[in-house]
Amino acid sequence: MGLSARVRRTTFVWTMLTMTSTADHVVAPAPPPHVGPKPHVATGRIEGTVEISTALTARRPQFRIYSDPGPGSTPPPAPRDPLAAEARNVVVYLEGDADQFAGLPIDATRRRASVTQRDERFVPHVTAVARGGTVEFPNDDDVFHNVYSLSSAAGPGGFDLGRFPKGESRARTFHRAGTVQVFCHIHQDMSAIVLVLANPFFALPDERRRYAIEEVPEGEYTLVGWHERIKPIMRKIRVTAGQTTTVDFNIPLPQGGGRP
Repeated sequence: MGLSARVRRTTFVWTMLTMTSTADHVVAPAPPPHVGPKPHVATGRIEGTVEISTALTARRPQFRIYSDPGPGSTPPPAPRDPLAAEARNVVVYLEGDADQFAGLPIDATRRRASVTQRDERFVPHVTAVARGGTVEFPNDDDVFHNVYSLSSAAGPGGFDLGRFPKGESRARTFHRAGTVQVFCHIHQDMSAIVLVLANPFFALPDERRRYAIEEVPEGEYTLVGWHERIKPIMRKIRVTAGQTTTVDFNIPLPQGGGRP
């Protein structure tokens, strides 16, 4: 074999080896990225007590103009302990930047609530749900009831669930944050409030007037004490991971201004 032929053969072999090496480099799969657990969100706890600072004088009508005959013709009695009853009508919740709550899972219990029609009252009078939550309205009374609202937070035009008897229940889902005032067409002195909140960090006081908000992401917030008859009370707080922040509220309700 001549010199020129050997040079051509060597060049060809070298070219093929180079192409094979390059092709192998291109098609070789990259190692899979490391997939570890999701970052842990550092959380703390908020707790405290709620006190009502004034006695209430409830003014309730003594008759109903359009009520059904029978038990529905007389109004239900006022609560024996008005202060305790009003403490249960307080909602404590967090306000903060939307980014502080973005991507956080919402417990299903924060999007479900029930307001029962019992003894011709809505029980409880105040409830809260996270935005997108659904509230059930079961009827436990022997008379027909109705559930309706004209509040803007209830959606365009509000809603009306119609009349329904004992043993039945109707539901409504709330997609807007805000205050929804609920009434009954049949019994004009029945009323309730659904507070629809933009995040799931809220609580209502228990029978001991204590509240607790669990697993709050670390950060700075405004903690709000809400009652339908006062301007919301706001407290600037900082939640530290692994610690409990204690905030007590005193709700100064005006005297003689009970719900109609």
